[in-house]
This record gives sequence, structure tokens and C-alpha cells, in this order.
Amino acid sequence: MKHLTVLATTALLLACSPAPEPTESKQSSAVSVDWYSFNENYRGYLETLSADDFAGRAPASEGEAKTVAFVEEKFSQWGIKPFNANTGSYQQPVPLVRMLPYQVSEMRFNHTDLAALNYRTDMMAWSPRVQENVALVDSPMVFAGYGIVAPEFGWNDYDGLDVAGKTVVVLVNDPGYDSGDPEVFNGKAMTYYGRWTYKFEEAARQGAAGILVIHETGAAGYGWAVVAGGSPQRFDLARDNKNMDRSEVEGWLTQASADSLFARLGHDYQSMRQAAQQADFKAIDLGVSMSLSVATKFDYLDSPNLVGYIEGTKYPDQHVIYMAHWDHMGVDPINPDDGIFNGAQDNASGTAGVMALAEFYASQPAPERSVVFILVTAEERGLLGSDWYADYPMLPLAKAVAGINMDVMNVYGPMRDMVVVGYGNSELEDYLAKYVEQQGRYVAPEPMPEVGSFYRSDHFNLAKRGVPMLYAKGGNDHIEYGVSYGQEKRAEYLRDAYHKPADEYDPNWDLRGVQQDLWLYYQVGHELANSSAWPNWFEGNEFRGIRDATQSQRQ
Repeated sequence: MKHLTVLATTALLLACSPAPEPTESKQSSAVSVDWYSFNENYRGYLETLSADDFAGRAPASEGEAKTVAFVEEKFSQWGIKPFNANTGSYQQPVPLVRMLPYQVSEMRFNHTDLAALNYRTDMMAWSPRVQENVALVDSPMVFAGYGIVAPEFGWNDYDGLDVAGKTVVVLVNDPGYDSGDPEVFNGKAMTYYGRWTYKFEEAARQGAAGILVIHETGAAGYGWAVVAGGSPQRFDLARDNKNMDRSEVEGWLTQASADSLFARLGHDYQSMRQAAQQADFKAIDLGVSMSLSVATKFDYLDSPNLVGYIEGTKYPDQHVIYMAHWDHMGVDPINPDDGIFNGAQDNASGTAGVMALAEFYASQPAPERSVVFILVTAEERGLLGSDWYADYPMLPLAKAVAGINMDVMNVYGPMRDMVVVGYGNSELEDYLAKYVEQQGRYVAPEPMPEVGSFYRSDHFNLAKRGVPMLYAKGGNDHIEYGVSYGQEKRAEYLRDAYHKPADEYDPNWDLRGVQQDLWLYYQVGHELANSSAWPNWFEGNEFRGIRDATQSQRQ
């Protein structure tokens, strides 16, 4: 799920003052180019990748084969070094498992005054474990607040709690969002602790048999239909342990379902939510046990990340990363009119961007540090390709200087604003601001940080391993037509084309906006690749400690 709501709902964003130039970095000696025509081959790459004969670029499909061949041919032509020096291949195989929970029972309780909860209507559940049958029988239920363990915020919802064999029920988002207090976590801006993915991970670390997140539209950033609608088919990385270190059951509860559980204690959802906002909150036994079973079919497939690089002349292990996901959603075989999900904006636009940057770098003198170009698979299946790369990187992530992610580029013309998703996270914003100012533009924060958009694209998997990542693009403040024009275009895309067959290439797109942004990405990356600087996360960021822990590897 991407940050599209950020751009669709952007109003007049506040410009921030240009940040000072980072003290450790050298002044960039990058060549000067017209930022409206940074790489005029970009349009051709975008059109090719989103063509019908690429069939929506689904993993393990004919469209994948064409995408891989196209990228590899270009990388080789430009002299980009391959991921595998022995074979000359740019491919990093990513093993995937496809799981279909084809039979999920109702959720039953050991008290007759609690009605069973129906699958999809009242709750969603699945097993992340790669096994055919999983069942929880009379698993005691515990309300564990937000399900967060965050030492840097002085927060531990599992303090003194033994959840072995139990099912924890937790709130979505984090205490900063609910309290509205800017001193609690990051205030309204969601931290990673607010993401449901984190809550599942933490429950597993604590040894919980089951984990259920209470859905609330505002706090989650989307309605129940997003949770319960569509196919229940899921993808994951095919790990040797078959995810046996995960909880047996993961899922969601509607707010109404949570209310019925809390009523057993004489409370309601709102009162329990308010109690959980206190740092000294202690988990509450709900006095009820639940039973649920899941039957799953699964199969295995492989799909590659595509990785190439330009080797640094002085410090080849130190590297700057550019990344985007090449995959989309493939073909809908039951659509007789147009079943191809071309994914032109999502994310042929970003893939073409990485290719355009690789081509331009290859035409310039090699930088002192390496520059790595990563096109990852299975983003649409849960950020899986980037997760695999983060576990098995070509170069040590401790020596990754920084990274820039491109996902759904601006095809509506030049913009005054450069929106930073996850604004206030890292020192990369200081580098960006300098070059944004040179374009006569301004840096703007995302207007809805509470929906956690920073955690919903591929850069996040590198961020949570400590690598400072920049995720920014042109916003809505069109240079010629103003904010309302940009807002209208974003809303139109969300309504008519996002994750639909209508996301097709349009020869009338004004790609000057993409060119603007590619110039910025190049300038920031080029400066870092010819610098001794190591940008970091800002103090207080949840990834700062992870980055600092690897400091000795960069000395």
C-alpha cells in the first residue's frame, strides 16, 4: 500500500527553509544539465515497460521474462557491472511462496454470551506459517494495548506479560496518534511501531500464539474493505524455517467485534483505547478464550531482483543505492475487455527512472564510491524483493551511504513542491533541500504523516536495517496551473487508474516533472558518491540506533 493518499490529498503545503549544507560533504562537482531534459530516453523506457506485451509485469510470468531481458540488455549496453560477476547475471533470485487460506473457520469463544465472529465480516485471519492446517484451541485472549516495545520512547506493552499460547489483541497505530500529544512518540506522525506489520513481528518475538489488530479507519488510514476485500491469497519469502517462528494466526478485528470482547470487562473500545495511551498501562486478561482454524494451500515460485552497479574508484564497498520495484499485478484472465494491469505509473515510471539514472551515471566519470541500481520484485506482494535484498545485499548495508527510492513518479508536469514522505527522518533532507532551492522549488512535508506512508514502499526494508533512505517526489503545486490542477490529477489517478487496467502509458504526459526529480536524485547521489560523509537518521528516529550500532564498520 503506497503513499498515494499523500499526493492525492495535498493542499497548499508549507515550504520549509533551506537546510544548511551538510558539513562533512564536499561540494558536488556533478555536471550541469537542463533539469527538464535530464535523460530524454526516459520516455521510451517508460513506454516499453508499460506496453501490453509486457503483460503487467507479474512475478514468474512471461511479462517478467520480457522485463528482465529489457533491463539486462540496457545495463549490459551501458557497461553497468552485474550482480553476479561469475555468471555475468544481473539477477538475484528471490524464492517466494504463494499461500491461499481456502478455509477459515468462524472465531468461536468459550463463553455463550459472545457470538462467534464471521470471517471477513467481523474478522480477518490467516496463518503466516507454511503448513496446511493450523488451529488455535481455547487460546486465552489478552489486551496488550498497542503491542509495542520501544525502549527509546520508554514504552513496553509486554512488560511482565507471558503470552505463550495466548492471543494478543492490540490497537492499530501508536500512542502518539491517539493522544495527539507531540511529545508522545512522534505525535500524529506514525512511527514504525504503529504499523500492523511491526505488531505481528513483535507478538511473534514475545511468543504469542495469535495476534489480532483492532481496525479503525482513521488510525489505519484505510477502511475495513481494504482489510477484508479482494483475494485472501498472500505471498511471502520462502524461508527455510517455513515461518515457524511466526505466530500461528495473524489477523484483524472490527472495532465492533473488539467492543463485544471488552464488554465482558464492563468497558468499551474507547475507554480501553484511552487507558492504553498511558506509558504505565498494563496488559489486561480479557477473561475469554478463542478457537479458530485455517487451512492453506501453497506453492513455490522464483522471481529475480535486478541489480547492477558502477564500482567506486576509491571506496568500492561504500555505496549509494537507487531503487524501484519493477513488478506490477499482471493480467486478469476474466476481464474480456482489458485485463492487463500495465502499471505505467506504478511502477514502470520508477523502473524507467532507475534505468535513466544508470545510463546517465555510466556516461560520466566513475565516482569515488560505488553506485548500486536495484530493481526489486514482488513489491505488490508485500515488499518481498526488497526484504530479500536487505537480508542478502550485494555490498554490506553497514557501508551503504544512503538510498533513494522511486515509486509512482510525477507524470503531470513540473512542480514547485518536492514532497518528502517521512519528512523529519534523516539528514538526507538537508542534501535534497540545497538542490531543490537551485530549481526554484521548495521542500514540503507530507500532509498526512499519520497514515505511515513511509513504511509502505521498498525503501523501508533498507531503512529498518539502518540505511538512511530518501523517498521524495514532485507534489501538486504545478508551476503553470497551480495546486488545484495537481490535486485533480492525483485524485483522478487514484479513482480511475490505481491498481486498475487503466494505469496505462499516455503519450501526452508532461514528463518534465520526472526530469526535474531525476536531476535532484542524481545531484544528491552524486554528491554522496564523491564524499566522505555518512548521513544519519535524525536523533529520536526509530532507526537511528540500528545505524549507530554499525558505526565501527564504517571507520
